[in-house]
Amino acid sequence: MTRSRGDAEEDAENANEVGVSRSLYDAFQDASAQFPSDFSAFLSASPRLRVKNHPPTVTDLPMTTVFIISAPSGSGKSTLVSRLLATVGELMFSVSYTTRKPRGAEVDGQSYRFVSREDFEAMLARDEFLEWAQVFGNYYGTHRGILDDARARQQDLVLDIDVQGARQLKAKIPEAVTVFILAPSRLVLEQRLRARSEDRDDVIARRLREAAEEIRNYEAYDYVLINRELAEAEATLSAIVRAERARRSRIEDQIRPILDTFQV
Repeated sequence: MTRSRGDAEEDAENANEVGVSRSLYDAFQDASAQFPSDFSAFLSASPRLRVKNHPPTVTDLPMTTVFIISAPSGSGKSTLVSRLLATVGELMFSVSYTTRKPRGAEVDGQSYRFVSREDFEAMLARDEFLEWAQVFGNYYGTHRGILDDARARQQDLVLDIDVQGARQLKAKIPEAVTVFILAPSRLVLEQRLRARSEDRDDVIARRLREAAEEIRNYEAYDYVLINRELAEAEATLSAIVRAERARRSRIEDQIRPILDTFQV
């Protein structure tokens, strides 16, 4: 069988490739002899190759949904918020700072963080509050650190704040969800205030006047919950939170990986 000039040239090229491959193989063998037998140990020993696991920073974490809940005193807000936190997971309650004295069984750090007027005003001067207001001569405020704390824990944040504070916070966090709780009538609100046995008649009268002013702001809220019956109101507030969590804009980070499995 006669071989052509092309066959001879191809043989030469193949021989050359074999020679090059053999040289590369020998070089690799020489280099690998200098590596430790445990390659992972080599990586750990080399500062330039060491891989570090960094915890996610706050800016890497999913956005926290902020739920702002407001109501006139006596509308059942505290009870509803307490039940919401007990029945819906991944919620963190924002404990407000206040200069007023504790009432009844209130515990510092749970109901409120009770501080002196001097301390509160010092924090104001340092711009430590997301929002603050003065109500019935007492300061109330939400500390800036609470939002970062909720994001670090990957939880949504519930704030129990008045109309003034809600307005300030909504301006800073426009995507916050706002809920206003109403008693069914002025008479029912008065009955509830008197049933608490916490206030004198003149204080109750002042609270009712203040309630009338607060109620005028209901149109600024996303939801209005009329607290006629506790179980029904509790279910409604829970439904609001669950529905907002399913809003498309809030779960894009969960939707995208699913779409990727369909190559969409």
